Amino acid sequence: MHDRHLDTGHAIDRNPVVAGMFYPDDPDLLRHTVREHLAAAPRDAAPTLLAMVPHAGYVYSGEVAGQTLGAANLPDTIVLLGPNHTGLGAPLSVWPGGHWHTPLGPVPVDEELADALAESDAGFTRDTAAHVREHSIEVVLPFLQEYTPDLSIVPVAVAEPHPEALREAAQALAGALRRMEAAGRRVAMVVSSDMSHYVAHAEAARLDRLALARIEALDPPGLYATVRDRGISMCGVLPATLGLLAALDMGAQTARVVAYATSGEVSGDMQRVVGYAGVLVA
Repeated sequence: MHDRHLDTGHAIDRNPVVAGMFYPDDPDLLRHTVREHLAAAPRDAAPTLLAMVPHAGYVYSGEVAGQTLGAANLPDTIVLLGPNHTGLGAPLSVWPGGHWHTPLGPVPVDEELADALAESDAGFTRDTAAHVREHSIEVVLPFLQEYTPDLSIVPVAVAEPHPEALREAAQALAGALRRMEAAGRRVAMVVSSDMSHYVAHAEAARLDRLALARIEALDPPGLYATVRDRGISMCGVLPATLGLLAALDMGAQTARVVAYATSGEVSGDMQRVVGYAGVLVA
């Protein structure tokens, strides 16, 4: 059993750290913004195993995130896999319990599933330090709150760089999700990742197309290698690799890019952009 930076005798809640910066801190404005973006696409008939969405300020990436999650067919319980921008905490950090708060209210953490991951001996660690100042999962949460009022989550910050460790963790994650499904509860995964950072729009589109082609081919080792070998600054390549490996273990058959954009299309600065992609895997 792995515990770090955690008093297991108390439920631990997480308060928002980027409300009012990345997204509105006014609940009514936030709800309206999220609903508008989610309404941009009809919901898929096929159950979604994994969705990948960006986590920038909503003015830049909200449309891509909303269009993608609006098209997704997600259950009420979501494992959220995000990158670790802060460098704090364990390589595979699972928030163990309590609630995550946004301006739309509290979201309970599924402690049964969090425990299953932490006790799997696959590197997952009960750890809050990786999450306290990390924005990538928080920014996605209001979309999921509006998507389903009965949402529960397991937030996982992924900084594990070793492919074999990611593969082992993916097998444990897929196994835990299959056990939940056998008990009558479907669980899906949502990966939080932006694509290329601070390159020209045309270069971002070219590089991101290479990475997204590997996702569409359901080729997580190819995604990992392409991002590494081409120097693509995709911040969530590690959670995306982990999530794709788990989705394949669960029988994924298809992946499609729902939306793609860059910050330059909003800011007008086409020389220094960030790329945003929305992907659904079923």
